[in-house]
Amino acid sequence: MSNSIGGNRPWLVLIVLCLGVLMIVLDSTIVNVALPSIRAELGLSETALVWVVNAYLLTFGGFLLLGGRLGDLFGHRRLFLIGIALFTLASLACGLANSLYQLIAARAVQGLGGAVVSAVALSLLMNMFTESGERAKAMGVYGFVCAGGGSIGVLAGGVLTNAVDWHWIFLVNLPIGVSVYASCLILLPEDLGQRRPRRLDVTGALTVTTSLMLAVYAIVNGNELGWTSDQIIALLACAIVLLGIFLAIESRVRVPLVPLGLFRSCNVATANVVSVLWATAIFAWFFISALYLQRVLGYDAMEVGLAFLPANLIMAAFSLGLSARLVMRFGIRLPLVTGLLLPAVGLALFARAPTNGNLLVDVLPGMILLGLGAGIAVNPLLLAAVSAVRPHESGLASGVINTSFMMGGAVGLAVLVSSAAARTAILIGSGTDPIQALNGGYHVAFGIGAACAAAAAVLSMARLPRELPALANNLDPAAGERLDERLV
Repeated sequence: MSNSIGGNRPWLVLIVLCLGVLMIVLDSTIVNVALPSIRAELGLSETALVWVVNAYLLTFGGFLLLGGRLGDLFGHRRLFLIGIALFTLASLACGLANSLYQLIAARAVQGLGGAVVSAVALSLLMNMFTESGERAKAMGVYGFVCAGGGSIGVLAGGVLTNAVDWHWIFLVNLPIGVSVYASCLILLPEDLGQRRPRRLDVTGALTVTTSLMLAVYAIVNGNELGWTSDQIIALLACAIVLLGIFLAIESRVRVPLVPLGLFRSCNVATANVVSVLWATAIFAWFFISALYLQRVLGYDAMEVGLAFLPANLIMAAFSLGLSARLVMRFGIRLPLVTGLLLPAVGLALFARAPTNGNLLVDVLPGMILLGLGAGIAVNPLLLAAVSAVRPHESGLASGVINTSFMMGGAVGLAVLVSSAAARTAILIGSGTDPIQALNGGYHVAFGIGAACAAAAAVLSMARLPRELPALANNLDPAAGERLDERLV
């Protein structure tokens, strides 16, 4: 195995990186369980409470691309440390907050730190593991953290909120953040051989970041304000206009924030579209099934977390080794297609779950299939997105795939919730029992998620190569320069 980061301790470095990423992923869901407690203690309205979540989503989604590019220009190690420091300090501020405005401000800084960490952690991993077999194994570990962390967050949120209080869902990040920061200072050397001039496309950065933040704001408020309201339409229109301006800037500027040639790679383009569809399926699984368990079957927060546990264990088993073996044996296409089809079937099973559903009969089979699929699919999807780019473009590729997943999840969740609500309203209007109507709405959402997973599988089969992409890190220098020219 060859590695360019961490000397002879790459796996120890991987553990540290994954702890940092896990802290970010956990925080995206651990808060949801504690929202009723936060509302009660701070005396918040429903409208105010939603900003505890939205403030994080806005800065996280808005700064993913910029964070990845800054890592490419100024060093992945440096940006990772900055992101961890921001997130840890913001977690302390969240834990000590005693007013809505303090909590919202701290959550916004958390989102900024989380965006930077998420965008550059994958780049560090890609540059550390350059041999294909070891890279596939490392990506399996990283994929498990990304895919399973959200479900673990639900369980952790229930435990901490019930055992102590909601402040500890943030304060628990402090020892983790400090340990990760200190370990990275020791284990990660300074970035060497920066080949690009440290010039940042400021205009491009401002336009795309503003576009993403406006889009996220519109999406997370669309269901509440109405998708046809003047405010939502204006926000989405501004986001689209700014995105068009950004693309025009990137096609002309000498050193672009996002070299548009990156998307000429079939692997990169396809992986990002698949990521959008996959995100919708994952959100259908995680959020809609959690709502089904709570609002239809009457599970409490702890029981919901335990219901997800079998899927997490299966996901861990496949992510931490088995997925890598599948990739090395069959390439990226077959495992990815299989990993996408299994959740499609699992979501289809949830789409027929009754109001008096049984855990073993109506919940566990779908959870097992979803855990299997997520454990298999994440590794080859990430490999397809980032393996075929040069090291100094890995932060950008990582930021792009993270942005695709985040925006796909946000749009997908909005579609799922709107569709479920519309179906429920129709059923209630026709005289259906409220619980039956609620479950009927969830069935529609599960069906949409299943269709998205199936569409992602078909696209992967049609557009991705069978074999693992050639590792750009191992290209000869002349080939690397030719690739650089195409990307810029």
